[in-house]
Amino acid sequence: MNRTLRIAPVRKSILVQATPERAFEVFTAGLDRWWPKSHGIGNSPVRASIIEPFVGGRWYTQCADGTEVVVGHVRVWQPSERLVVSWEISADWKPDARVAFASEVEVRFQAAPAGATRVELEHREFERMGAAQGATMRNNVDGGWPKLLQLFAQAAAGACTSAQDSSHTAHPSPNSTPSQR
Repeated sequence: MNRTLRIAPVRKSILVQATPERAFEVFTAGLDRWWPKSHGIGNSPVRASIIEPFVGGRWYTQCADGTEVVVGHVRVWQPSERLVVSWEISADWKPDARVAFASEVEVRFQAAPAGATRVELEHREFERMGAAQGATMRNNVDGGWPKLLQLFAQAAAGACTSAQDSSHTAHPSPNSTPSQR
């Protein structure tokens, strides 16, 4: 009997006090304004987080030591509507460039009343990582995305000046001890 492994996607949404155009711009070009500097997968502290604005573009971090670490790649780029990126990170929070093992994050921007935007995020395809690693990653991001979306919503509304000041942690730091996780 051949069974196909399926791991449920993580789905989160938030109402953002910004137009779809502004919300998309803050999520992408403004990523560095809200993505916490503590959320890096490199060996050096994060200096900047960047999404290149085109299909095939990198989602990456520039580190303090001058290195660049790829988080994923843009698969769909539809300004003001939809963004899909690969998530090229192992369950151990290390870069993993093997596309066959990458999960995927889709973000949709839908107009809501009073100039607001409903932002819907789906992180999926965890099964590509294998049963144990996929389940671990799903569990970690299920708890992390709400905090990250809140930081994004604050930035989109103009209330967030620096993600560096955030003490939120969506996943353990690669350098943390087990008691800190």
